[in-house]
Amino acid sequence: MKKIICLLLFILGASTQVTSQEIPLNPQNNPADMNLLESGTSKMSWFMVKDSIEIKIGDVHTEIRKEKDSISIITTIVMKQSPSKWVDSTVIRTHNFEPIYHSSFNQQRDMVLKFDKKITGYYLDKQTSTKTQISEEADKPFFDSNFYPQLIRLLPLKDGYSNTISIFDYSPKSKIGVITATIKNTEKSTTEYNGELKKVWKVETTDEISDNSATSTYYIDMSTREILKQEIDFGGRKMIMKLVE
Repeated sequence: MKKIICLLLFILGASTQVTSQEIPLNPQNNPADMNLLESGTSKMSWFMVKDSIEIKIGDVHTEIRKEKDSISIITTIVMKQSPSKWVDSTVIRTHNFEPIYHSSFNQQRDMVLKFDKKITGYYLDKQTSTKTQISEEADKPFFDSNFYPQLIRLLPLKDGYSNTISIFDYSPKSKIGVITATIKNTEKSTTEYNGELKKVWKVETTDEISDNSATSTYYIDMSTREILKQEIDFGGRKMIMKLVE
């Protein structure tokens, strides 16, 4: 899911600003409440905002399968303008969220990553029919870049909470390797959901996948820790995702 958003950001373009912190969160430095991540499914409607009008562009379906030793997160995106689905799959270890596997398939490219002592796999650019074999080493622990939006809702959120998160991302059109995502600020807020005003944590984030040029703001239900809404701002443009079910 995160890679699909960043793919759109790259196409649309934007500019740069970077923030960092000395000791990022990672599987060995992980304050998340593991019990908050449970098996289940959810659906979000995805909108592009133009002149204050929300134009629906697709739906995002997420399935979480929690087992004793591993957790699978499968995200399927159905775009109104595209005949094919975009599917991202992430597998992590249950006890610390360390990455095991990641795959991403869409019209423009296929990618598979396997996380072991080395990160191996392949990247197939369908526009140029170029297949690149991946073999990367990392000198520090990290989360899968596709998982960190889920991680945010599990953290010990409070007013003024900020932090950095160590993530691994592979994209030939941007940075490759261990980079950071940044929680810039957290504050109490409210948002409307199903006709009710819900108390939420409003969490503002950015990451090096987009060279910190895009800001994602998550509205996380204080009681359930569900992401009720996500706003993405980039280069003067705006997208919104809203939880449907």
